[in-house]
Amino acid sequence: MKGNFIDNLPKIYGLYTGGFLIFIALMALLEQRGVQADTIGILFVAFTVLIYACIGWLSRTMQVDAYYVAGRQVPAVFNGMATAADWMSGASFVALAGGVYFGGHGYLAFVVGWTGGYVLVAALMAPYLRKFGCYTVPDFIGTRYGGNLARFCAVVVLAVASFTYVTAQINATGTIAARALQIPFGVGVWFGLLGILLCSMLGGMRAVTWTQVAQYIVLIIAYLVPVFWMSNAQDFGWVPQFVYGDAVVRISELEQTLGVGAPPLEQVAGLKVLTTLHNNPQTDWLYSWKFVTLVLCMMAGTASLPHILMRYFTTPSVKAARQSVAWSLLFIFLLYFTAPALATFTKLQLLDPNLATSIIGKTIADVSALEWVQKWSNVGMLAITDGNSDGILQINEFFMRPDIVVLATPEIAGLPYVISGLVAAGGMAAAMSTADGLLLAIANALSHDLYYKIIDPKADTRHRLLVARILLLGIGAAGAVVASFQLTSILGAVAWAFDFACSGLFFPIVLGIWWKRANRPGAIAGMICGFAAGTAYLYMVRFAGMDPWLGIDHLRFGMIGMPVSLVAMVAVSLVTAEPDAETQAMVDEIRVPRGKTVLETTH
Repeated sequence: MKGNFIDNLPKIYGLYTGGFLIFIALMALLEQRGVQADTIGILFVAFTVLIYACIGWLSRTMQVDAYYVAGRQVPAVFNGMATAADWMSGASFVALAGGVYFGGHGYLAFVVGWTGGYVLVAALMAPYLRKFGCYTVPDFIGTRYGGNLARFCAVVVLAVASFTYVTAQINATGTIAARALQIPFGVGVWFGLLGILLCSMLGGMRAVTWTQVAQYIVLIIAYLVPVFWMSNAQDFGWVPQFVYGDAVVRISELEQTLGVGAPPLEQVAGLKVLTTLHNNPQTDWLYSWKFVTLVLCMMAGTASLPHILMRYFTTPSVKAARQSVAWSLLFIFLLYFTAPALATFTKLQLLDPNLATSIIGKTIADVSALEWVQKWSNVGMLAITDGNSDGILQINEFFMRPDIVVLATPEIAGLPYVISGLVAAGGMAAAMSTADGLLLAIANALSHDLYYKIIDPKADTRHRLLVARILLLGIGAAGAVVASFQLTSILGAVAWAFDFACSGLFFPIVLGIWWKRANRPGAIAGMICGFAAGTAYLYMVRFAGMDPWLGIDHLRFGMIGMPVSLVAMVAVSLVTAEPDAETQAMVDEIRVPRGKTVLETTH
């Protein structure tokens, strides 16, 4: 191809997409020829992981600028795709539809919060952080406020939030690998980690960026195909996002016929009810309050997560950073707009006696003999119990982890197994892409902001990148160990990560851009007090048995951390000396949406 790599990106990824579609057709042909389903699942996962690893290898670099910010050469459209893949974590791809499946429309608070968070990113942060010219979020905090203590506090918050988030992604890769490869979950998390490290270890942000674009293409195809297929098969047409309301009505009728509602979410590990409290004046306010507070935590968390904000450091200009946010929203919308339809059609597949795939009301012996039930039961993701000993399966006798709803959908719907392999590959792509970004955010913060800026400012490029790669390996291994314990569900762990981030970083970042009076003591107080208050509240509510205040449970502890952070930061800033004139002039400059970056240093 003529021209440089950046100019040829549309052709390169066009060929990649065509090649992937040909691979899907080949797998379908093998299935028709009698190749076993497990073999097809293994080929899907192994092939896509190998492609990502190859991209990571080809993107290897020893240049600091390329490793930390992809050389600031990523066009807005492709950065939007990479950001969407970075964002479309195991929570979005694997667990969100499961939450809607079990908890109803209350779980759309995650969708509203996560998507709305990008409005905050576009309006308050992304263009201005790009104009600042930093490598990492702690780099901004340390330079804006000055001093190593502020930088260190930001590193701590970043590491805790990102590590919590990355364990959820490794959990998702373990879930997928366990089913696709028929291996124990504990082994699956290590397989997933290996793929994650192959993508990011040698090329840093440059490798992660081009890998995430490839992963987005896989995950969006994998997510949309089963929904369109089921919608058409159930006679709802080819536009499921607009017609699934009729399916919801049908599900409500079936549940009334069966005499029970959805299984109680108190039985779902790590995630209690968003509480279905409709049509009750005494409790409706609590339902609305819980919905709104979860939305606020997810929005502020989105705008505080370092691995997302880092993506906007890679664009060529401030204008491109702003455009990149818009493209990110479009690519994210394609999946989020579809998640409720997927959950609805999957539930209908199990309940509707007019569909051959329904299981409720059939004998437990017949249901237990189904291949998909056996496969998921073997890896500990599904269970059936005859609670009333009548031999007939009731809806409250069927237990399925919310995390497997999307992954099991093609098998539940009786689709060709090639679709199951495709979905497994898509889920692996979603979890790996986010894990790559998170591990890189932690390793880069520790190597650049802790090691280079604080411990050894004279370190050469080779040592800096060596430290980053060693940290990447160690943090990934620690994440796999924690994920193997399955301390909470994927959605639960992700909610905690967002709460940690917004408790400690949201106001120091926002006020650092928009309030010239914010100073170093105020930022340090805001980070320490907000993070400590949120963490303490999480411990008391989740582990010490304290009753939540006003319905603010462990998924919403950012509602405690953020106000404390704001009050502490404003109060301390006002009673201490204002920043010097140079710092205030720098804050004025980063608000100008054009011109050169403020930081002209080489870091």
